[in-house]
Amino acid sequence: MTQVAENSPDVVLLDIDYPSLSGLEVGRKIIRHFPGTRVVMLSANPYDNDAELFEVIKTGAVAYLRSRHCTAKDFTDTIRRASNGEYPINDSVNSRPKVADRVLRQFQEISSIGRPLKDITAPLTRKELQVLTLIAEGNSNKQIANLLGISDQTIKNHVSAILRKINANYRAHAVFIAIRDGLISIQTGQDTGYQESSSAQRHAT
Repeated sequence: MTQVAENSPDVVLLDIDYPSLSGLEVGRKIIRHFPGTRVVMLSANPYDNDAELFEVIKTGAVAYLRSRHCTAKDFTDTIRRASNGEYPINDSVNSRPKVADRVLRQFQEISSIGRPLKDITAPLTRKELQVLTLIAEGNSNKQIANLLGISDQTIKNHVSAILRKINANYRAHAVFIAIRDGLISIQTGQDTGYQESSSAQRHAT
């Protein structure tokens, strides 16, 4: 933590320290206290582990790599993408349907608590709500671009605007806030994506 405070790195690599998972707590502290630093979690776990990936997602880390199955190219590409503001962890989630389902179910459970609206700083546009709904349905940026007939870069711009407006750190966090605060609904996502959300309109006033 001291080194992060003194050097303000763009990206930090952390060993999860399987099986104790103590590295996850360090990651949480870095993300909480140094939001400008992006955390990439490395795991020595030799097996696919949905529970481990789920815990990494909850820390807010931008990427998750299993070191025993990671090539030098995968490693360097992930670091480059993280430093460029991307979230390679979304690739891990999209390739693991059970994890994606678990993340969404937890978001829905938290949303049922009915916490007050507090994270939204600006109303989302109709297009941003549409993009956010498609993200919640598990689509990648490329898939969303194909569905909407616009460029990947335009989708990235929309995602960046969404994160900024609702004070989200990454895509899954944005989905959590949106479901919790009633901006979108998984059950009726297609309708929500194409119509102005009443919640979003409330925030505009």
